[in-house]
Amino acid sequence: MAAQPASSLQFEQLLPAFCQGRIVIRVLVLAQALAILLALAPTLDQDFWARLGLMSLFVHWVALLTVALLCQLKKPLLHLKPRQLSSVALLLLLLITWLVSTAAFALLSHHGWQSRADYFAFLLQTMLIALLVGGMGIQLFALYIEHSWRLQAQSRSELDALQARIRPHFLFNSLNTVAELTQQDAAAAETALLDLASLFRAALNAGAVAELAQELDLAKRYLALEQWRLGDRLRLQWQLPADLPKAQLPCLTLQPLLENAVHHGVEPCPQGGLIRVELQVSATSITLVISNPIPATPTQGGNGMALENIKRRLELQFGDAARLSTHSRAPSGDEPAEFRVKLVIPLAGLSGSFR
Repeated sequence: MAAQPASSLQFEQLLPAFCQGRIVIRVLVLAQALAILLALAPTLDQDFWARLGLMSLFVHWVALLTVALLCQLKKPLLHLKPRQLSSVALLLLLLITWLVSTAAFALLSHHGWQSRADYFAFLLQTMLIALLVGGMGIQLFALYIEHSWRLQAQSRSELDALQARIRPHFLFNSLNTVAELTQQDAAAAETALLDLASLFRAALNAGAVAELAQELDLAKRYLALEQWRLGDRLRLQWQLPADLPKAQLPCLTLQPLLENAVHHGVEPCPQGGLIRVELQVSATSITLVISNPIPATPTQGGNGMALENIKRRLELQFGDAARLSTHSRAPSGDEPAEFRVKLVIPLAGLSGSFR
């Protein structure tokens, strides 16, 4: 029931497929654009075309060799974290630039186009240009990747939420429960229908931002529906402060965690189980812990996909300030095996919104 690692697609997006022809063509086009910009820079030498030819030759050699090296090292590089990958890519660019600069300077000085005493000045200029261009390229690519992941996480969260709420067995069980309640307690049946409507409404706004109090209220509505269905098998324990902090988090962050606790923890146990929700508030963050029993025969599939999706959404909004971790505790004495999800969210506002 532990979270699974991120999909290979997400990691592959960190490093483009430099071995593919279309990527190489794009790199060459950008390299030529850079060569034209460098050739257009004001200089005492008025021979524009000769300068453009030399700039193009130099920039294309650097670009092609860097692309070839990144293509060959793609597999080991994919194991690096994003910041490490950016640093390594920039270092490779600078290394290639140094090698090509040295070769270009030797060629130019051999033909008398460059004084041998100007080597360090020539090298410093080319290395600074490579550093600036590489740094800007990495920043632009990071923005593109973040935007891409944001769209994927939003689309996936909305799709998962809609599927989770409109899954046939969930809808069938909920309507069955409401039908039974209409014969016994009309007021309870109305409450159950309102809870179900709230879940559907939240599913349609899974990409929005919600207050902590709203998320907890939605979580309670979901558990109320499940408790009508499971009866005494589902036991709840809420440990919440009297005054909830004014914190925000992505909508439908807590409900999928509780759904996992019900579906993978309580429902497979013949005797049911206890779901405990604890909320602790510190000066800078809130910590929410959800605990559920681990059945003797775990359900198929686990809940890694939902956990990974929530972790990605939190990472996009809070960066390293938010954390989602899991822990499994083995049975001890009378204490059953337990699965815990710990969610830490900063009290500061979101850096952005999903919409």
